[in-house]
Amino acid sequence: MMILTDKKPRVSVEGILTADEIHEIEHHIGHYPYPRAACLDALKHVQRRNGWVDDAQMHAIAQMLSMSVADLEGVATFYNRIYRQPVGRHVILLCDSIACFLMGAETLAEAFQRELGIQYGQTTADGRFTLLPICCLGNCDKGPTLMIDEDTHGLVEVTSIQQLLEKYV
Repeated sequence: MMILTDKKPRVSVEGILTADEIHEIEHHIGHYPYPRAACLDALKHVQRRNGWVDDAQMHAIAQMLSMSVADLEGVATFYNRIYRQPVGRHVILLCDSIACFLMGAETLAEAFQRELGIQYGQTTADGRFTLLPICCLGNCDKGPTLMIDEDTHGLVEVTSIQQLLEKYV
């Protein structure tokens, strides 16, 4: 239910955020001098439930943090690990920096796209994997590098793709 107060749209956060999410966000707010400073913590916590943060959740978080939805959206879209649309159970981030590119990242990306039957930004039909490019993973001496969820894999070869994917059932 939307309530208008001082010309600012207000939403009830209950029913949009879980009691645990509300409690956790309030806990994070208590650690900072300004509520908005807890925005990244709040986004990460809410994302843990569904793998992404939807529009209603953005409005609820912004309200709890006393900030505009536009400002919160700016934070969410700045960080490439906050997802604003549904993603698969496992997110594959392929480094496309110059170091990895020179070590074969483009060929690796094409092989992943063939193996998964998707392009960058898409999710497999079974909802298992989402494939995304990422600027740099900071593992340049072991390129080409990728991350699956929180696991970093360096010196990845096209021939190891199937074996690698099998680890993420």
